Amino acid sequence: MTRSPRVLAVASAIDLDFRYGCTPAWWQLWKGLYEVGVDLVVTPYRGRPVESPWWRTAPNPTYREGESYQAFRDVLARLRGDRYLRREEESPEDSVLDRLTRETIRRVVTPRWQRHLERLIERERPDAVIVFTVPMAHLTGVPTALRERFSLPIVFYDGDVPMSLPEYGGMDTGFNPYHGADPWEYDLVVSNSEGGIPRLLELGARRAEALFWGADPEFFAPQPVPKEVDVFFYGYGDKFRRDWMKTMVGEPSRLAPELDFALGGLDFQGDTGRARLLGDVPFNTFARAISAARVNLNLTRRPHATVPGSSTARPFELASSGAAIVSNPHAGIERWFEPGRELLVVESAEEAVAAYRELVADPAQAAELGRRARERVLDEHTYAHRARRLLELIGLGVGVAA
Repeated sequence: MTRSPRVLAVASAIDLDFRYGCTPAWWQLWKGLYEVGVDLVVTPYRGRPVESPWWRTAPNPTYREGESYQAFRDVLARLRGDRYLRREEESPEDSVLDRLTRETIRRVVTPRWQRHLERLIERERPDAVIVFTVPMAHLTGVPTALRERFSLPIVFYDGDVPMSLPEYGGMDTGFNPYHGADPWEYDLVVSNSEGGIPRLLELGARRAEALFWGADPEFFAPQPVPKEVDVFFYGYGDKFRRDWMKTMVGEPSRLAPELDFALGGLDFQGDTGRARLLGDVPFNTFARAISAARVNLNLTRRPHATVPGSSTARPFELASSGAAIVSNPHAGIERWFEPGRELLVVESAEEAVAAYRELVADPAQAAELGRRARERVLDEHTYAHRARRLLELIGLGVGVAA
């Protein structure tokens, strides 16, 4: 009897409390891998391991170092009067602190992670190792050493292209992932973006493939809750999307004072108009918050919206929840959903207001828009679909379904 494929995952984090944008999506993908029969072992680069019914865990060998460094960054940010050490949105510099951090990690952290992964591979005998959005430069030399010693594929999965590319530098909560890195070390670089593939090859990847985000239709499902908000958006801040926040929230909330706008999340720096700020929405209540809104917004950050076929998790999660979605323009969104039938796309504040008023005034139309969107997810965009595709890209067969 052939055993199920076994995968060792090196994850940026497992703990949802860190509010890393990709972590909730990783949870759903890992559950999808379990559902198609993969035996998954996850070891976190930041934070502690978090057990679940769908994967096993291994420790973080540099937990104290990681938390100490994050505390140092937090202090520096507070001294500058801010929440984060922010980078410029265009071509952020590789600062002295960035270079010093990488050199310290190379000397102290990287060797410990190499020994840790060697021990895990010897114990678990995985069929592949997948690195999930750990800063690539922090593991320099490790993929080459593991491949030479164990002859198994080493894959890098970047869930935030093109935001993570050097010209954008990633989110302010983390590192500029590709500075000082060598993508050639990996047998395959998987990303969420078709349009980002040429740039990944230019940076040195020997092979790059796209794997779009999706949704877990069991978690992101319509909830039987009363409608409490007319127009709702949730997001990790407004970096790279302040123009669209103004166009789809700030200005419309003033043009349509009869509508109730609400924002979930933190770190909104731009024009939010009359929208109520709800603060953080815990992940376990996210599906309920979506269902409690008559209209849900998909506000895609500029890099993802302009580089064709750069998926984000949000439209899939909203669609899976049966939401009536209104989106800013997003190059390639028609790859996943049909504009006008499964979601609406607007290009101005006036168009946004017209769409909101129409959907709020006609609940049946809004419900039908959401129903068609959820059907599309069930047909094409679940994480079981994505898990099977990931295994195909790596060259592994599907195991026995759980």
